[in-house]
Parts: sequence; C-alpha cells; structure tokens
Amino acid sequence: MRVGFIGLGSQGAPMARRIVEGGFETTLWARRPASLEPFADTAAKTAGSPAELAAASDLVCLCVVGDDDVRQVLDGENGVLAGLAPGGVIAIHSTVHPDTCREIAEKAAAQGVSVVDAPVSGGEPAASAGTLLVMLGGDEEVVERVRPVFATYADPIVHLGGIGAGQVAKILNNLLFSANLGSAMSALELGEALGVPRQALCEVISRGSATSKALNSIAMFGGTLDNLAPIAGALLQKDCRHAASLADDASAPQGAVFDAADNALAIMNHPR
Repeated sequence: MRVGFIGLGSQGAPMARRIVEGGFETTLWARRPASLEPFADTAAKTAGSPAELAAASDLVCLCVVGDDDVRQVLDGENGVLAGLAPGGVIAIHSTVHPDTCREIAEKAAAQGVSVVDAPVSGGEPAASAGTLLVMLGGDEEVVERVRPVFATYADPIVHLGGIGAGQVAKILNNLLFSANLGSAMSALELGEALGVPRQALCEVISRGSATSKALNSIAMFGGTLDNLAPIAGALLQKDCRHAASLADDASAPQGAVFDAADNALAIMNHPR
C-alpha cells in the first residue's frame, strides 16, 4: 500500500517516520518546507500539493489540527479528493466533530473513496515508540485494509464502530481528561488551603490510589495548569465544545464531568 501523510507536527512527524521505516512507499506534503527537512535522510518522497500526494497514494493519512484544516487539505482543485483515485482511503487522525467525518465520507463515496476516522492518543513519545492508541470508526473491511499501516505506529488499534465512532471515543476521552485536570486542581488548591504544599501533595497523590494522567501532567508542569495551557488548552477547549454539542444532539445530561472540565478550562484561560 502506498501511503501519503499530511500533518508533520510533533505527533504526525514520528507517525510518518514509522510508516517509512515500516517499508511502505510514502509521500509527504507540508505547507512549510521546514517540516519536510527531517525526512531528507529517509526514503520518503515529497509532493507539490495534496492532490499530487493523493495521486501517488492508496491511503492518505491526515494529522492536521481541526475540522477546517481537514477540509482545506481535502477540498479544491489541489486538494486530496482531486487526486485520489477510486478505491483510495482517507484516514482522519485529527480530532474533529464526528459529523465532519460523516460529511467527508459521503462526499468521498461519490468518487469511490472510503474514509475512516482514526484519532490518536499518546503524543510524540508513544508515536515514536509505536504505541499510540488509535480509535477507529469506519467500515470493517476498510479498517482491516489499513490496519497494517497503522500498526507501524500504534498498539492498540481499537475499532469502535461506523464512521464517527472513533471521534466520539476520542472526544469523550479528552472531556474526561479535562475533568480530571479540574478535579485534581481543586484537590491541590484545597490541600494548599489546609497547609499542605502543592508539590508535596502532587508527589503523594501521584504515588497513591488517586493518581491519574491528569494529576501527573499537573505535577510535571510545576503543580499548576499555567504551563500546560499553551500546549493543550486550545485543543481541549475545542474537544469539550464538541462533547457539549454531541450531548445536546443526544439530549443527554452533561453532568459533573462537564462542570469539572469547565473548571480546568477556566483556570487555563485565566492563569494565576
């Protein structure tokens, strides 16, 4: 399978490198030439546009930031859909609204192209180690066709259902992570008010039954969300908005998980 990859950021770049190292013929495209420079020592080819990349690919992986970015690289005379032949597959690794994936899948199907949504979790360290979590939504036959490519950078690869199911899982994962950040900050602030130093309490909780990835992230960044906000704040806000939209559409109660997530996002928006 020939693979095209777009989105060579901190997470996408190691994913693309592992695809190349896995022996797949790989073509890359990036808006900034600097993003391609680290691949000069690899067998990867480069394309002049998303359409040119797609014409050289059977599977195109997108790891750009959000819904609008996905649409921009897919649409237009120089977009992926303009170059991808019938039978091709688009994998959306970006975290976007499930409806975005469904709209794209419907449009792509009109020209014989399949779409899977495949958001990931684990960040650059997991991508480099080949242990990303991939949450997959899409037709089972298409999922199995692309699984060997995903296996170069991911373990586990979890198929959750039809198109959009992977995005639902990723959005809920990020909602709960945000809620855990908010709950952890509340506990640390309460401890500080009761006379327990924040960093010391971080050490205790990180070694106790209440530990979590959220608490460990706060501890790593000095016991506050101030330094985490520039890295993850905007992305978590986007995903929590998507979660609220999904809950509204399903007429589902938002409940305490949204309250805790809102607390974390409020702290990120107004660092102390």
